[in-house]
Amino acid sequence: MLDPSIILMGYQKGFFPMGDEADGEVYWHRPELRAVIPLEATRVSTSVRKEMARGLVRTTINEAFSTVILRCSQRDQTWITPEIIEAYEELHAMGYAHSVETWLNDELVGGLYGVAIHAAFFGESMFSLRSNASKIAFAALVDHLRYRHFVLLDTQYINDFTASLGAIEIPDAEYIDKLNTALSMEHVAFL
Repeated sequence: MLDPSIILMGYQKGFFPMGDEADGEVYWHRPELRAVIPLEATRVSTSVRKEMARGLVRTTINEAFSTVILRCSQRDQTWITPEIIEAYEELHAMGYAHSVETWLNDELVGGLYGVAIHAAFFGESMFSLRSNASKIAFAALVDHLRYRHFVLLDTQYINDFTASLGAIEIPDAEYIDKLNTALSMEHVAFL
C-alpha cells in the first residue's frame, strides 16, 4: 500500500506520485519544469462566471470525495490506480485530501480533488460530465483558496486545459522556493 505519510512527505519535498496504467506501479515525479497556476492571475471565463451567478449549478466541498476520485479515474488512460485511490481516500480521512463538487440538481456533474498542506494546494485531477462543470469546480476552488489565503496552486504538469486556466511552468528551484513559503504558513488551513 502507498503510505499516506510518505505521500505527504513527498509533496513537501516537491514530489508527487502517479500510477502507471500499464504495469500498475506507482512512480514518483518531480519535473524540471513545474506547472502552477498563479492564484492572483487565474483566468475564469466570463461564461463560467455567468453560469455560476445564475445559480443553476451549485458547488460543494468534500461532499462526495470518493465519487470524485473514482470518476476522475474513469477515462481511457489514467494514472489513478486502485492503490492511488486507496491512499488518497486515507488522506481524505486524515483531513489532507479534498474535493470540490459541481452539482446540477442532485446529480454530480463535475469535480476535482487534491491535497492541501498549509498554504499549498496540489491539484490532482478533475472530471466533467457536463459542459463547464469542471471549470466551475475549479473557479470555486480558486475562490476558496484565495479566501483562505493560499499562496500556491500546483498543477504538476501543464496541458492545454490547465494552460487555458492560467497554468504556467516554472523551474524546479523557483517552485521549491514557492513551496517552502507556502509550507511555512502554518496558520493557513483548507477548512
